[in-house]
Amino acid sequence: MNRTPTELAQDQLLAYNAKDLDAFVACYSEDVKVWRMPAEVPNLLGRAAFRASYQAGPFAQPQVQAEVAQRMVMGNTVIDHELVHGRGDSAQQVGVVYRCRDGLIAEVYFFGAD
Repeated sequence: MNRTPTELAQDQLLAYNAKDLDAFVACYSEDVKVWRMPAEVPNLLGRAAFRASYQAGPFAQPQVQAEVAQRMVMGNTVIDHELVHGRGDSAQQVGVVYRCRDGLIAEVYFFGAD
C-alpha cells in the first residue's frame, strides 16, 4: 500500500512518539538521506544508519516527544514545524522537510531555530 506524503509524515510521527522503531523506520526508503542543516552533505545515509541513529538517540529517551505545530504539504513534500519536548526545560522548535518518493520518505532536512 502506497501512503500519501501526509500519511507518511503522520505515521512516522505517531511511531516516533510511541517509540515503535520498526514502524518508524518502515516509513523511510532503504536509501534515505538525512541532512541537519546547514550541512552540505547528508548526516545519515541509508536505512541501517538511520535506524541505528534513532535507536541510540530519541528512541533511548522515552520522555522525548514531538508534536506538529503546523504542517504544509506541497506535492511529494511535507514541511512540519515541530515542537520537541523532553530535551530540556522548554520545547525545541524544529523545521523538518520530508521529501517522499515511491510511497516512502526518501529525504529529510532538519532546521533548528537560531
